[in-house]
Amino acid sequence: MATEDFGRTVRRWRDRVSPESAGLPAGGPRRAAGLRREELALLAGISVDYVTRLEQGRARNPSGQVVEALGRALRLSGHEREHLFRVAGLAPPGRDVVPARITPNVQRMLDRLAGTPVAVFDAAWTMLLANPLYAALMGDPSGWRGHERNAVWRNLVGPGGRVRHTPRGRREFEAALVADLHATAGRYPADPRLRTLIGELRRRSDRFAELWDSGAVAEHDASRKTVDHPRVGPITLDCDVLSVAGADLRIMIYTAEPGTEDADRLELLAVLGTQPVS
Repeated sequence: MATEDFGRTVRRWRDRVSPESAGLPAGGPRRAAGLRREELALLAGISVDYVTRLEQGRARNPSGQVVEALGRALRLSGHEREHLFRVAGLAPPGRDVVPARITPNVQRMLDRLAGTPVAVFDAAWTMLLANPLYAALMGDPSGWRGHERNAVWRNLVGPGGRVRHTPRGRREFEAALVADLHATAGRYPADPRLRTLIGELRRRSDRFAELWDSGAVAEHDASRKTVDHPRVGPITLDCDVLSVAGADLRIMIYTAEPGTEDADRLELLAVLGTQPVS
């Protein structure tokens, strides 16, 4: 069980992270140089109320996923990350589980891509981080919890997404996702969270069970995609997936061809942000 040490640790490390180093605007006069609770919550993808309760010691059982998200948002080193898990009353994840740590060099690269829709996924296609423009393009993921953050789950069990698919394209996309997850399961056979995800997918989706039992193993390739956006209309973008050597992360980047209507719509989307559809 996490103690008050966890809340004090989060608060102390929050105070040392400047908004500029986290890729955020300074936002006018500040009482302290560090992040505000609202900014930490935004970066970690959790609610401000939960951050407050954690820091005040009123929430004492953060999940490993929450601790990992806070560690990323606070730009922790490897040793600091392990310490945060321990004061949360959890064992730091070992090498036999799917890595979920975004290293400082990857974070710096993401900070420099603020004008491009970018999201980071682990090897099981669970979203770890999405920048504001990605959230504006694909839908705000800040309220997604548990399996909702997993792309395989969202596309075979959940509500899907905004990417347009033909019936054949949908089948090929689903097959590619499941084959990629199969490869990940082979690398991390002892990961309990991954086993739970696969078990729930088999139970909830006959399509997943069919594809899983086929035994196909492959990597999910990048492609050109059309996103049906509710405010700016269809946007056709190139989708590239970069692998991070040694970290087993996937960085998904969407770009538009310069000078096209798609590029203009992406620029408009950057202005509109995640404002709700009226």
